[in-house]
Amino acid sequence: MRKTIHALALAVATTLPATLLAGEILPSEVHWVSVEEIGESLSGRTPISVGFDIDDTLLFSSPCFYHGKQKYSPGSDAYLHDMRFWQETNGGCDRYSLPKEVGRRLIDLHQARGDRIFFITGRPNTPGEKLSEILRQTFAIKAMNPVIFSSGPEKAAFIRQQGIALYYGDSDSDIRSARDAGIRGVRVMRAASSTNQPLPENGALGEEVIIDSDH
Repeated sequence: MRKTIHALALAVATTLPATLLAGEILPSEVHWVSVEEIGESLSGRTPISVGFDIDDTLLFSSPCFYHGKQKYSPGSDAYLHDMRFWQETNGGCDRYSLPKEVGRRLIDLHQARGDRIFFITGRPNTPGEKLSEILRQTFAIKAMNPVIFSSGPEKAAFIRQQGIALYYGDSDSDIRSARDAGIRGVRVMRAASSTNQPLPENGALGEEVIIDSDH
């Protein structure tokens, strides 16, 4: 798969005019990695702490966000500032979120290594959250740590607090937060059908991007 992607990218790059090449991220420039390659890069290392973003990284949670928008602010994104939406979403709506296959594979990898797993989401915290239990059941987490709600895109402080050495996320802010904390940040691709638009540019920050991780 990687050879096919790289060959296609090279073919595209050689046919584009130089003016289009300057300063742009082309597929051939993206640092593609597989789940297996991430595992190999950690081979021989003692267990570490790893962190995961949730929405569009582990869960395709767009059904909850679509429902919230229709219920609380049809035609606008005001629902994202409505605590009733977050109460409902954190309170169990993720029963309808779809677990991403890449999330299952990554968590299986890190659990097999004995790594400590943390979840950090930009969602605000709300009383009676059920997201932690849903994640525990969905991904068969053996040693579950409660979800950390950062209430915003900046997660570096939380990453440092938990001693996390590797963080996965779909957004630019996830990668920047990992770098601000001085650790390795790996991009999980956001599904094209996500309600979180526009889509980020994979590899735009020079980060590793997991192949076929949009599902």
